[in-house]
Amino acid sequence: MAIVLTVIAVVAGGILAYVNSVTAPQIEKINADNLANGIKEVMGGGEVQVADPETQTATIGGKEKTFEVYAVSDASGKVLGNAVQTSENGFGGNLKVLVGFDPEGTILGYTILEHAETPGLGAKAGLWFQKDGKGNIIGMNPGKNNFTVSKDGGEVDAITASTITSRAFLLAIKNAYDQLYGKNEASK
Repeated sequence: MAIVLTVIAVVAGGILAYVNSVTAPQIEKINADNLANGIKEVMGGGEVQVADPETQTATIGGKEKTFEVYAVSDASGKVLGNAVQTSENGFGGNLKVLVGFDPEGTILGYTILEHAETPGLGAKAGLWFQKDGKGNIIGMNPGKNNFTVSKDGGEVDAITASTITSRAFLLAIKNAYDQLYGKNEASK
């Protein structure tokens, strides 16, 4: 019985490894395309030129945070700002956000790249904070606005019944802003 189970486990493992090796390049391509489309979206659309990412790290609240920063310019080479990939722990797990900032740190747009939030509640973050959403953050500058939920005295309406996700989302963007622009603000 043990030998039969071992053989089944080895065969199943081999099949899984093969399927993974066949599908991994396609999954990688899809993720790269999603990121490229996301950068274009968060920077306001149109033709953009994206520099290779710069990985930045910071210790925030005792935890090591990683930011992927993409310098973005238009087709003529004019600097549009930065797209930053950032993440924070939400209610259901990791919440990965791509946010676009203009050169002064004003939010141009965002997209949710990955989340494990509750369907129907925390998953609303993809639309809730957009320009036409109830918690609109587009055009806000996290360094100049009180960039927290209104329940905490801030200027942003939290997703109804999903304050933890809203806090995590705003914190991810605020941390990205602080990483890019906070050092410059402190020296002014």
